[in-house]
Amino acid sequence: MLKATIKNSALRKRARQFGRLVRHSAVTPRTGETHKPRLVSNGELGVTFIGHASFFVQMGGQNVIIDPNFARWLFVLKRLRQPGVRLRDLPAIDLILVTHAHFDHLHRPSLRAIVQHARNRRGTPPTIVIPHHVFDLVSDLGFDDVVELDWWNSYRHRGLTVTHVPSRHWGARVIRDSHRGYGGYVLRDNKHSIYHAGDTAYFSGFREIGQRLAPELALLPIGAYNPPSFRNVHTSPADATRAFLDLNSRWMVPMHYGTFRLSHEPMEEPLALLEKEAAAAGIQDRVLVMEEGVTKFF
Repeated sequence: MLKATIKNSALRKRARQFGRLVRHSAVTPRTGETHKPRLVSNGELGVTFIGHASFFVQMGGQNVIIDPNFARWLFVLKRLRQPGVRLRDLPAIDLILVTHAHFDHLHRPSLRAIVQHARNRRGTPPTIVIPHHVFDLVSDLGFDDVVELDWWNSYRHRGLTVTHVPSRHWGARVIRDSHRGYGGYVLRDNKHSIYHAGDTAYFSGFREIGQRLAPELALLPIGAYNPPSFRNVHTSPADATRAFLDLNSRWMVPMHYGTFRLSHEPMEEPLALLEKEAAAAGIQDRVLVMEEGVTKFF
């Protein structure tokens, strides 16, 4: 009886906290501007931050999009920053990477729209790479090929190699399907390499990823860390700084902040704390805060 009372009290507390997030999001004005992405030339690596954990990557002569989410609302959570680009302004996408099945990373309407956009532009749909046991969530969306990977396994897509790497998170779409995979990706061509961590807490695997794959550019999450228990599955700015040092990458681009109110830290806090952490670690010139929709060439 006592255990049931404690459990019910905890559930009510979580419901109240989530209600505050929803109310705060609903009355917060949506900000941000939309841009047309610039296209690469001469084998450059082009990266465009769409928002949240979504990126448009031009690499190895191919157009790649990672964790695409163009939603204005995630159920009752309002998007607080405009997507940096409109889908209609992107070239046809060749390859999509989805890190895990959570609704803010695997957004089925966005995936379906990308497939249709590619069909309209080029006549053929893209390929999608997903963790294991996620096939059923994307198999009906019209992809040319669906590739499921386990950790440390790789897939070759023309001139690009995609390696699925571990993270410290969880992959369930809903409460009862915890069998689903999750993780990050390292994407490599003959000149460049980029690591997208997906969602993750700090863990020793960052050092192993750096030692085994040496990614040049690291896209690392810095938001959704308050209350402190959220750091069991998300990196704070301090955690992300430590992860970047473990990876020994050349550049860090922060992500997973400022778009959806998923936790209780102030929306402007993650970037402010990251600036302090980077300065303390002496890496401030290697941290690149990207404006949504503005393409950066490497």
